[in-house]
Amino acid sequence: MIDRSRLEAIVDEAGRIAHGFWPGAGHAVNSWEKEPGSPVCEGDIEVDGYLRRHLGELLPSAGWLSEETADDPQRLDKGLIWLVDPIDGTRDFIRGRSGWCISVALISEGRPLLGILDAPARGEKWIAVAGQGAWRNGQRLKASTRSELHGARVPTTSLAKVDQILSMVDQPNSIALRVAMVGADEADLVATLRWGFEWDIGAATLIAREAGATVTDAFGRPFEYNKRDPRAFGMLVSAPDIHSAAVDHLAERANQFLIK
Repeated sequence: MIDRSRLEAIVDEAGRIAHGFWPGAGHAVNSWEKEPGSPVCEGDIEVDGYLRRHLGELLPSAGWLSEETADDPQRLDKGLIWLVDPIDGTRDFIRGRSGWCISVALISEGRPLLGILDAPARGEKWIAVAGQGAWRNGQRLKASTRSELHGARVPTTSLAKVDQILSMVDQPNSIALRVAMVGADEADLVATLRWGFEWDIGAATLIAREAGATVTDAFGRPFEYNKRDPRAFGMLVSAPDIHSAAVDHLAERANQFLIK
């Protein structure tokens, strides 16, 4: 069994390292683009290296998949992998805003077993264990129980015309934090209609699911992790009673995106 206290201490230290690079705490930021529209900063690289070393020592048998590390296909032969986004929400991080976090998940046979989000700029630590529940700062989480799609709270800065039946709430740049908001009953629905990566959502979807939310891709299908291609099209995390209506609401656009 994994040493939970040691794991949490490792992620705590990763949060301290990241905070030491965050311009919101008065530090100069060194950032660049990996490719157009995909920013990365020195904090991403430092946190990634720290987590890879120390999580590797904690569980030497586990593989590794991270946004900031070249993919090693040997992970596909592992029953366990660490799934890491060293700084999710890099744009907020670079701008000195608080909507970023460190995301760490332990994946077992394609399913999240344990997930942690550490958001030091917000003073938040989220954790979930499969079958045991989810917590933020030690308080047990209970997801949204909204029963109608109309008026559902969505963390976003704008809504397309077809989505204006929904209600906007504050949006952190981190998709992981937005997903966790459904688990904390601070949002009712988070949906994407684009290709995303496993490391963006591995920890957060476990937190939401363990809090009682329904978690699928945009078509209502379950996620699998540690795939050869670590991408998935679309995500839908919601209160259980509005999930089917949300799938229907997104269906035409989801199908159009895939046709393109």
